[in-house]
Amino acid sequence: MRFRLLLGLLLPLTLFIVLNSISVYRQALAAATTAYDRTLLASAKTIGEQLDVQGEGELAELRATVPFSALEAFEADNQSRMYYRVSRRDGEMVSGFAELPFWRGTLPARPPYAALVDFYDDRFRDLPVRVAVLLQPVASERGRGMAVVQVAETLELREALARRLLLDMLWRQLLLLAVVAGATVLVVQRATRPVRALGQAIQARAADDLSPIQAPDAPRELAPLIDAMTAVMARLQRLLDHQKRFVRDAAHQLRTPLAVLKTQVQSARRGDAPPEQALAEIGATVERATVLANQMLSLAKVEQLRQRPEFERIDLAEAVREVALDVSPLLADKGLDFALEVQPTLVRAHRWMLQELTRNLLHNAIRLSPPGAALLVEVRPQAGAAVLRVADGGPGISAELRQRLFTPFAAGDVARGSGLGLAICREIVQALDGEIALDNRLAADGQMVGLDAVVRLPQAAA
Repeated sequence: MRFRLLLGLLLPLTLFIVLNSISVYRQALAAATTAYDRTLLASAKTIGEQLDVQGEGELAELRATVPFSALEAFEADNQSRMYYRVSRRDGEMVSGFAELPFWRGTLPARPPYAALVDFYDDRFRDLPVRVAVLLQPVASERGRGMAVVQVAETLELREALARRLLLDMLWRQLLLLAVVAGATVLVVQRATRPVRALGQAIQARAADDLSPIQAPDAPRELAPLIDAMTAVMARLQRLLDHQKRFVRDAAHQLRTPLAVLKTQVQSARRGDAPPEQALAEIGATVERATVLANQMLSLAKVEQLRQRPEFERIDLAEAVREVALDVSPLLADKGLDFALEVQPTLVRAHRWMLQELTRNLLHNAIRLSPPGAALLVEVRPQAGAAVLRVADGGPGISAELRQRLFTPFAAGDVARGSGLGLAICREIVQALDGEIALDNRLAADGQMVGLDAVVRLPQAAA
């Protein structure tokens, strides 16, 4: 039985590994080609940015000041060499390696990148090379022209990467083959000891492997334990994914305002602008960065509270009234016709979550409402749900914006907001098992008159 089981498993796996190795090598080579083609394109763009032109049309005279050291940053581990050539459209060389053959091809109908670029294989100095050609428009105060930038790279690094990927895959496949053989022998010999076999399978997992436990042959008595462990791993995986996403978003989003702030400080030191103007610009940048940081911390706090749902019964009307008092200076500054209509309505939640939800909805409504417009905040019980409605007099939302309305960093106006407010609202509502919707409000004649933000939360018993 052991021999037949091993033979029936190992032969198909061996055949699959051979076929898969061939396929993986080809895919790895194609992936390496795609990845390093991007490096070639980046090199060509770097060279194109250093071009100058004098004159227009056929009389345009291109000038290039491109040291070869500019390409050293794109050469990895001295395993490959890069060469370049800058030419006019008619083939006349401007700079670079004259031996590099001039490109005589045509651009593809659908370029892989948002640029006039083509990639092809060639030989240079008796070595196979991969060449990227970029048609680079050049414009300056003295004229306009078109340059042909060619960047060639030898293939040692691409082939080495494909071989390394293949070898890495092969030893893992051989290890898998050995594991399958060993597990088969173990199951045959120890069919009466499933608990130990399951423990060994879990212990063999990687430290970061939180995928569901697959044990279809385990006794039925172990099913509740396996389901419980799978549920715990799923919760841990969600928490880790949220933390990774938070760190990634924080690093990405805070980089821009900090870079702008650094530039403004340097400009102020040079005296490029009056001190009052420089301080005002720096203050605005700091304010935007502060708002962004606070909103990202709020988003992280929502996830923290979601993991520990120790909610209490809270009057939604009271929480909304407190936030309305906090934002009353903003309402007065814009001269909005504000109305607050609330009825006592209990929900099970955390007070901070209700206040943060209301604050973000009100801030959006105030920001988008024109001066003097009407703004209504309403809280009422309805069919077993607590309904919070914020009705503004703004321009509403377009169909294109609706598709990405609750996506972080995508729904907001880049110049006036971070795009995190509605994402925070959605996370809070989902944590409270509720629903949120934003609908345009139309007049009798079909004209847009505002936007209704409606939140429905489960109502708590008195």
